[in-house]
Amino acid sequence: MTGNKAKYSRLIKEEALRLGFMQCGIAAAGFLEEEAPRLEKWLNNNHHGKMAYMENHFDKRLDPRLLVEGARSVISLTLNYYPENGQADPNAPKISKYAFGMDYHQVIKDKLSQLYHFISANIGEVSGRAFVDSAPVLDRAWAKRAGIGWIGKNSNLISRKNGSFFFLAELIIDLELEYDQPFATDHCGTCTKCMDACPTEAILSPAVIDAKKCISYLTIELKEEIPDHFSGKMDNWMFGCDICQDVCPWNRFSAPHTEPGFQASETLLNMKREDWMDITEEVFKQLFKHSAVKRTKFKGLSRNIDFIRNRS
Repeated sequence: MTGNKAKYSRLIKEEALRLGFMQCGIAAAGFLEEEAPRLEKWLNNNHHGKMAYMENHFDKRLDPRLLVEGARSVISLTLNYYPENGQADPNAPKISKYAFGMDYHQVIKDKLSQLYHFISANIGEVSGRAFVDSAPVLDRAWAKRAGIGWIGKNSNLISRKNGSFFFLAELIIDLELEYDQPFATDHCGTCTKCMDACPTEAILSPAVIDAKKCISYLTIELKEEIPDHFSGKMDNWMFGCDICQDVCPWNRFSAPHTEPGFQASETLLNMKREDWMDITEEVFKQLFKHSAVKRTKFKGLSRNIDFIRNRS
């Protein structure tokens, strides 16, 4: 049986790479003992802001066996989204790199579905579920357990090989596999570049983020008006923020992705500041028809642009 576990794990990892995933690691499904008190403290301190959904399914967030009956393995995967080119106008309101192309949920779900079918066809009948940032799964904790990387001071998962510009996803299945060693070393050391660079001081301490101060939260999750005390601190971001990743020394290892779905339209990259300031709902719908940016709706993006225009 041990031989089979090793063989199955190898097959799964080979297929994951063939499908375009950057890394694949496997961990035994179980209770996340270390993360439980951290998550509880973070919630009790109201660092999640208006993201009330973070309070839901506390037990399920910490134990995948409550999400998938009979779960034995958590397969963690990464998918590169680092773009070859950025926005042309340095004065244009900025969009986080992950949202340049097609909505990542759809791209990754399709790959996870293919991987799941491969497992069923080549290993046998397996029960499980795929997860892409849309269910109570602590994906960074599982990726660390699966040996992919460590959680940096900016709370992002960082890989020594690839930096941090990648998406995380999971397949949780009821098949026992050969497991990778957890990533045990923190390679941030004494570096505090991300903490020092954050214009809103959202990184309270290593790996502890106050979402209420985070530019990504303010431009995407917050549905109300952006508080006045963030005037002059948004650094021209209108959707998301990449500051803490852009300054991270480990991202010198980031290489452009090869995923066709993440290719940004030339129209988006070449829009000038005045184009964004005058954007209409019709242009918004056309430009972001298949993009994660549509999550803010036209009203939300307009609010962000107005804030940048009037209070920067």
